[in-house]
Amino acid sequence: MSRAYNFSPGPAALPEPVLRQAQADMLEWGDARASIVEISHRGSEFLQVARQAEADLRTLLAIPDDYAVLFPAGGATTQQALIALNFADAGQRVDYVVSGHWGKTALKQVPSVDVNIAASGEADGFRSIPARESWRLSDEAAYVHVTANETIHGVEYRPAWGQVPPDTGDVPLFADFSSSIASEPIDVSRYGLIYAGAQKNLGPVGISVVIVRRELLERAGQPRADIFDYRSQLANESMLNTPPTWNWYLLGLTVRWMIEEGGTAEFDRRSALKSSLLYAAIDGSGGFYRNEVDPAVRSRMNIPFFLVDPTLDAAFLDGARAAGLIGLKGHRVLGGMRASIYNAMPVEGVRALVDYMREFQTRHG
Repeated sequence: MSRAYNFSPGPAALPEPVLRQAQADMLEWGDARASIVEISHRGSEFLQVARQAEADLRTLLAIPDDYAVLFPAGGATTQQALIALNFADAGQRVDYVVSGHWGKTALKQVPSVDVNIAASGEADGFRSIPARESWRLSDEAAYVHVTANETIHGVEYRPAWGQVPPDTGDVPLFADFSSSIASEPIDVSRYGLIYAGAQKNLGPVGISVVIVRRELLERAGQPRADIFDYRSQLANESMLNTPPTWNWYLLGLTVRWMIEEGGTAEFDRRSALKSSLLYAAIDGSGGFYRNEVDPAVRSRMNIPFFLVDPTLDAAFLDGARAAGLIGLKGHRVLGGMRASIYNAMPVEGVRALVDYMREFQTRHG
């Protein structure tokens, strides 16, 4: 059987050239005479992998020298807990703008601080992002936290919404970029901290990326185990304990692939094309398909949509799988369908989905 077009939200599709390279390196990597998953993280071979991954990520995202880069084990939810421990005192005010499910999840990870919900889109079902002028920010906050792209609800800070990233004055802006990192150029210098689970655009599940302004690491934060201290992780090149070496290696391959494909400017172009094709199919269906997100903040990465008759959902998914299109079932929070079209999804995959949607509507409309 041939590989399907994989629209899964995460773990998500990896670029086929990356998978083929990993396949070739699985048994024996380079001159190590052992698999990449067997060699020591302390050895020169893996240190080369890790340092090259950081150098390439800095190139891909144009990360300034005054920002540190970490590769912690785990996912974004772990980082949501650690940012409060590292950058806020116990009981200190922190501001959160909640634009969807993962913004709400972030709130659950910070019980030791005084959380101010500066704005929330929950009243309208997270179909929009509250206007910046409505945010109730705190002058004394340790940071302002936003979710750049909501994987489930399909809302993203886009230029049509207003200033991106939003201006938070002298309070540093922290952003969860898990599902949109590297999909377009970003000005890292306008953020205090960027974090992302790798399993959308950067690689496999099990490893994250944290990009943080070095001066923020001078904050004392709260009492915490050494393993949870970003400063200790930085001092040990993210290897305070044994890291997920295979995941780190795959992340490095994926970042290198994105550079070779043309970098974030090229993926910005592809993201615009892919999302416009899919939204046009939804909006042009006469109501057979619908997306309920405010067009000003429609995600270019995760596109939820609903069929006119929910009893057709199972038939739609069965037919999609038969057509070589997988991972389209919507999250249980929303139901319906969701197409995640990260960097590894080729334009041809979106065209195939659009063709299938039109054919399905012809048969069932």
